[in-house]
Amino acid sequence: MAQNVSLLIAFTAGLLSFIAPCALPLVPSYLSYITGLTFKDLTKGGIRMTTVKHSLLFIAGFSTVFILLGAAASSLGHALKEYQSVLRWIGGTIIIFFGFYITGLFNLKFLNKNIKFEFAKRPSGLFGSFLIGSAFSIGWTACVGPILGTILFYAGATGTVSHGVELLAAYSLGLGIPFFIASLAVNSFLAASKRIRKHMRLIEIISGVFLIIVGILILTNYFAILSSSLQKLGVG
Repeated sequence: MAQNVSLLIAFTAGLLSFIAPCALPLVPSYLSYITGLTFKDLTKGGIRMTTVKHSLLFIAGFSTVFILLGAAASSLGHALKEYQSVLRWIGGTIIIFFGFYITGLFNLKFLNKNIKFEFAKRPSGLFGSFLIGSAFSIGWTACVGPILGTILFYAGATGTVSHGVELLAAYSLGLGIPFFIASLAVNSFLAASKRIRKHMRLIEIISGVFLIIVGILILTNYFAILSSSLQKLGVG
C-alpha cells in the first residue's frame, strides 16, 4: 500500500508537470516538430497514425532519460545510506522550499524558463522522435525542475534502484499519457488547454501545496514509517 501511494504521488507529479505554465503551451509546437507536420495539418485530422507513432517514440525518449535519472538517484542514495537521515532532512527542506516557490510566494527567474536544445537538422524517422524526446527531457528539466526534483529526491531516499525506476516510470506515465491524448485529438486538446490556462494560478497553488506535503512526508520520514507499519501488519 505504501508503495502504491508513492507511485500515485509520482504519477500525479507527472500530470502537474504537463500542465505547468511553462510546459502546456509548448505541446502543440512539439507535436508539430516531432511529426514534421504543420500546425494546420495537425488540426485537419486524418493523420492519426503518424502522430500516434511519433508521439509514442517521443514519450519513450523522455521516459528513458527520466528513468535513468531515477536509477542514478536511487544508486546515489544507496551509496550514501549512512547519511540518509541528513539527506532526508536536506531533501525534504528543499522540496518544501520548491513548494513555496511554485505557489508564487517568491520568484526565482532561473526556474522559470526552458533550456532549448535545437538540432541543426531535425532527426528523420521514428528514431528521430525518440532522440527529440531525449533532448526534450533535458531541456524541460529547468521548467519542471521543482516537481521532477521532488521525485528524484524521494527516489534517492528509497535507497533501492528498482523502486527509483518505478517512481520515475510512474512520473513519465503521468507526463506521457496527456501528451499522447493531445496527439490523438489536437483540436480537443487546444480547446481544453485554453480552459486550463484560465486556472493557471490555481494550478500553481495546488502544485505548490502538493510539493509542500510531499516535502513534509519525506522530512518526517512518514513514508518509511508507514511502509514498516504495513509490513508488520502483513499489508501490501
